[in-house]
Amino acid sequence: MSTLTDHPETSARKTRTYAAYSRPFWQRVVFSREFAVIALLIAAIVYSRSQVDYFDGPQTMYYLFRDSASILLLALPMTAIIITGEIDLSVASTVGLTSVAFGMLHSDAGLSMTVAALLAIVIGAVCGAFNGFLIAYVGLPSIAVTIGTLALFRGIAAGLLGTESRTDFSEKWTDLAKERIIEDQPYPMILIPFVVLAIVFVLLLHFSPFGRGVFEIGLNDEAAHFTGVDVARTKAILFVLSGAVAGFVGIYTTLVTGVARAENSVGLELQVIAAVLLGGVSIFGGKGALHGVIAGVLLIGVIQRAMLLSGETINIINIVIGVLLVLSVMSTSLLAGVRRLAAASKGARSSGRTSDSAGKRSLS
Repeated sequence: MSTLTDHPETSARKTRTYAAYSRPFWQRVVFSREFAVIALLIAAIVYSRSQVDYFDGPQTMYYLFRDSASILLLALPMTAIIITGEIDLSVASTVGLTSVAFGMLHSDAGLSMTVAALLAIVIGAVCGAFNGFLIAYVGLPSIAVTIGTLALFRGIAAGLLGTESRTDFSEKWTDLAKERIIEDQPYPMILIPFVVLAIVFVLLLHFSPFGRGVFEIGLNDEAAHFTGVDVARTKAILFVLSGAVAGFVGIYTTLVTGVARAENSVGLELQVIAAVLLGGVSIFGGKGALHGVIAGVLLIGVIQRAMLLSGETINIINIVIGVLLVLSVMSTSLLAGVRRLAAASKGARSSGRTSDSAGKRSLS
């Protein structure tokens, strides 16, 4: 079992009572990690607009959204997977494999772009199903399985195409991948499928019995099993969805760059996981929300774009993002510790008042 029931944060969640929800709804919304990430995003945008030349120009915003689109898409299923207490490190390799498959199916096999794209998504779903079977039904640790498939899928892609690439794609399709929704506006066409998928995942994760089961698994998978949640099936479905979305991202990446090759999206999985954790999802499972994750992805994108326009090197940018991620992960444990100390202090004061009252009654 992957759930870390002995971690302080997990223990705090297990002992949560109705008192945790005694505050008004607006306070529970405002005083949350997700709201803090959104506030940081707004502050980063305001600061960048005032300090960085051309930051708020349509061209800068267009590339910010376009470059963040792959992470935004992959972060949707990754959020649900991490909430269950699992992780998928193979998403970027799946992107690379489906990119190669898409290019070869179209260029070498002579299939139409539409058929090649659909088959590439199916291949991505099969990769996800392979991960899901080993993790959910065989019972292997997700980090070990997906590290292995990270190398396996990338190796298959390199074996199929080697150092070659495929570039003969229809200009109609490549232009569509880079097109804007409205001319002269900074919103690329890829935002339309992202919004559709985001709505689907929000409904699935936050407004459905399936989503409630996802959170229950993250809190305690054994307890979830005894309450009727099919733990293995739920995890398997999430990994299939992750693979299918990675297949779609593989097609998008191929069309935007105009090149299908095995090296596409190398290292992207770390950016996705960083954005998900920054967005308030607990690495120990059981907690998270998609609006915080989306804000986390955009926050990283804003910081990267502003620092690039300011002339900072990629190494400095990675250091800043890394520090931000470490602080966000540490904040969860620090906040849990503060809550425990506050609860202990409140309990001690309450016990002291009870003792004083008892003493006064005995004297009287």
